[in-house]
Amino acid sequence: MTPSDKIRKELEDAKHELTVLQARLDDRPEFGLGKGGAGADLYEMWLARKEVVLARIQSLEEALRRLELGEYGRCVRCGKEIQPERLEILPATSLCSACAREENEDTLAPSRRREIALKE
Repeated sequence: MTPSDKIRKELEDAKHELTVLQARLDDRPEFGLGKGGAGADLYEMWLARKEVVLARIQSLEEALRRLELGEYGRCVRCGKEIQPERLEILPATSLCSACAREENEDTLAPSRRREIALKE
């Protein structure tokens, strides 16, 4: 399966999941003090999942654009080639593993960064 085929399949699956989630969200439970129960909890989980799926769709569409432009497989941050193994697991990724690691470290709380530094 080519990268394009894989991305298109994942995009199709994500759009289908979005359709299912939207149908569930259309049936909004009653919220309020003493109301809603488990239905309200499920609604909130589906709403959170919808945000994740929307972000996934956006990253897959961006990956398709990079493919069309001939930029797929190159890190958007450093310009180096993204490892083929990484692209196989994360076909929508736009960062090589080194840049992804740096980006994740940048978002960590200072106390967590110190903890990681002490382990190294």
